[in-house]
Amino acid sequence: MNEGYKQVKRMTPAMRIIHWVNAICMIGAIATGLYIGHPYYQTFMADGAVDKYVMAWNRYGHFIIAILFDVTSVLIVYLYFFSRFEKPYKKVIPNAKNWTEFKDVVVNLVTLNRKNEFNSTHSDSFNTVYFTIFHLLLLWMLLTGLQMYVWGLGSGLSSIGSWWPWILHLSTDWTLYVTGGSKMDVRLSHHYTMWFVICWIVFHIYYQVWRTIFWKEADIAIVIGGSKFVKEEKANRK
Repeated sequence: MNEGYKQVKRMTPAMRIIHWVNAICMIGAIATGLYIGHPYYQTFMADGAVDKYVMAWNRYGHFIIAILFDVTSVLIVYLYFFSRFEKPYKKVIPNAKNWTEFKDVVVNLVTLNRKNEFNSTHSDSFNTVYFTIFHLLLLWMLLTGLQMYVWGLGSGLSSIGSWWPWILHLSTDWTLYVTGGSKMDVRLSHHYTMWFVICWIVFHIYYQVWRTIFWKEADIAIVIGGSKFVKEEKANRK
């Protein structure tokens, strides 16, 4: 460790596992989702015949990924409010301290200021709000995706009973009215939200690399080892 720097813990093992599960699932969700919306490849079987089940496999993979997102979403909501390590909800409360911190980070980004004057021992308000937006987008993707899924059940029956379609209709039918009233509106909203998520991912990677290069605190290593390095005076600042 360099003299004058202190190692601080920023992510627990559970938080890192959730991060990488989401990252891997996001790649799979985008790849399969793009195929479902507009098939862009075809595969062939050993005898040279066209594989007729490519779409089915993509839909199945997309559905399994959605289930994993459901599980991680429940964990994220719990940790958001009840984590013993850090409670993110406290950073989105619109008080004077959080607003000042949020504004300072935005000004820093817009002006490309390379001076890091923030207390880097915790997640700043900008990052917390930014990740909150991501999870809200993800929640919308899940709800609209389940609304499209329940269309395919047609008769209102499923292999596990009629209670499953009933729950899906109860929890997702409102997305029809919010998006415009038709199934196509839900599909388009689901598709366009994907592009917002992709833009979010691009900026997230850029921002973490930018912080790592110019602030020299190894921010990008947080999702691997859970820790980063901050200057002693900043680590001691309250």
